[in-house]
Amino acid sequence: MYGKVMNMAKTTQGKCSYCGEIFGKIAMKRHVNGCKSRGPVVPEDKRFCILVQGKYSPEYWMYLCISETSTLAALDDFLRSVWLECCGHLSAFVINGTHFTSDPDSSYREKGMNHKIKNVLDAGMEFTHQYDFGSTTELKLKVVSMEAGAKNQKKIEVMARNLPPHIECSECDDAAVELCCECMWDGTGWLCDKCAKTHECGEEMLLPVVNSPRVGVCGYTGGDDE
Repeated sequence: MYGKVMNMAKTTQGKCSYCGEIFGKIAMKRHVNGCKSRGPVVPEDKRFCILVQGKYSPEYWMYLCISETSTLAALDDFLRSVWLECCGHLSAFVINGTHFTSDPDSSYREKGMNHKIKNVLDAGMEFTHQYDFGSTTELKLKVVSMEAGAKNQKKIEVMARNLPPHIECSECDDAAVELCCECMWDGTGWLCDKCAKTHECGEEMLLPVVNSPRVGVCGYTGGDDE
């Protein structure tokens, strides 16, 4: 998988979307569920708190809060907009061995994504998401808690997300801002602005370093929530 050659950074801390506090991935789980800055809860608005992370690049992670009445299609759209979308590729969730795809093929017993979250997920459940079946970006997801939503909360929102990993330039000690799609297969190709200008593969091979497990893949240049 592409993520195996991309894993150049160490596990990062993240920022709470409600109060702005910084915590590690595990500590963040405890924090977001009780963050007072979320506002008063609405008991009848049942929510799933889901940890999403790159399967081969776990330094990219986020905690999502999603209404139980939302669909897998809505979750797929959200993951695409924040982390994945580049060229309109197909995608799929794999839940308990069942494939829920964006374009189901009945001959392979695939299902569509118009299933409500509450009907396919449960507390503690782990599942995966795949985007682009050629240059695949694979995510691991886990339902870490069930809770009540907060007043005026969106159907799906980011509760917390990792801070951009610090990745050094392969040629010097400055921070990398570009990635060469050719050299990355050798574990190099992370380039600062200065080194990118003189890189031998040419600027047409460069993609921006973005805060996503799809960094450097296909034509991905970042999501809506960078």
